[in-house]
Order: sequence, then structure tokens, then C-alpha cells
Amino acid sequence: MTTLANRPNTALLVIDVQNGVVNHAHDRDTVVGNVATLVAKARAAGVDVVWVQHSNPEHMPKGSDGWRFVAELEVADGEPVVHKAYADSFEATDLEEVLAAKGIGHVFVSGAQTDECIRSTLHGALVRGYDATLVSDAHTTEDLSEWGAPTPDLVIAHTNLYWANHTAPGRTAGTVTTEDAFTSA
Repeated sequence: MTTLANRPNTALLVIDVQNGVVNHAHDRDTVVGNVATLVAKARAAGVDVVWVQHSNPEHMPKGSDGWRFVAELEVADGEPVVHKAYADSFEATDLEEVLAAKGIGHVFVSGAQTDECIRSTLHGALVRGYDATLVSDAHTTEDLSEWGAPTPDLVIAHTNLYWANHTAPGRTAGTVTTEDAFTSA
């Protein structure tokens, strides 16, 4: 269980499911559909949904079409949106304050990109004392194999493999599918 005191609650993090991030992502429609299902399941289970939105002044400035969340997803009234400029959603943001205010010690992670913001946020959560669960069929990345990266399907499979077996003292890590998420949250 989490090493954070008085943090019995769970949240779903929806990371960077924005037009400019997932437009050319691997299996985009399936993953966005799974994220939409997760959001609905979290809301129905009383699990907080926290949205994370990346910006970059050169490539994805705030207010641009690329910066907006995809049309299939909608932030509900009262759901926090955390704005970030770095891969780790905790770095130089108010994510920790948002989670602390809600007593959250366990995060489910979904979104994009697997090999950048998803992995960084998973590790950032775990080292800060959170339990961190990756939703194995609700994250994606673009094809960067032209620059030496594995193909997206392999990046996703590898991330799922190592996070399913990841451990840390006093904290849990692991994976779950969209179907099995929040069945006992």
C-alpha cells in the first residue's frame, strides 16, 4: 500500500490525450475509446478523474488545436486539469497538491505517450510514495522507429511487461486492463 499517510483514495490520471499528441498514435481510436471507458467507469465508481495537459510554446502552445483534449473526451465540471511542460506529470505542476487535497495514494495511469510521459509519470508517482497502476490497453505512442526506437506495439508491450513486475518498498505497481479497472477501487 502507499507510503503516503492518510491517502486511502484512488484517482485515474488521463495524461496528454490531446490532438497534437495522439493524432498519429498507434491504435489511436482503440486507445482513446478505452480511455473514455475508463473515465466513465471511474466516475461511476466514485474514483476521481484528474486530467493532465501538456503544452510546449513551440510545438503545442496553450489554446492551440493540438493542445486541446481529443473530441471523444470531455472534462466534467469539478475535475481538475493539471498543466505540465515536462514528461513527468508531477514535475513543476500542482499534481501533488491536487492528489493530496483529495487524499489520493493510488493512481491509475492512462494516456500518451507510453515511452515518454506515461513512463515518467509512473516512475514519478512510485518514487513519491504512490501506488501506481498502468492500464495496459489505455496508453499509446507514435512510431519513432525511424530514429532507432522500437515500433509502438513493442514499446507498449515492453512497458506493460516491466510495469507488471515492478516493485518498490511499501508501494504497489502493476497493470490492469480497462475491463478490470475499478472493480474493487
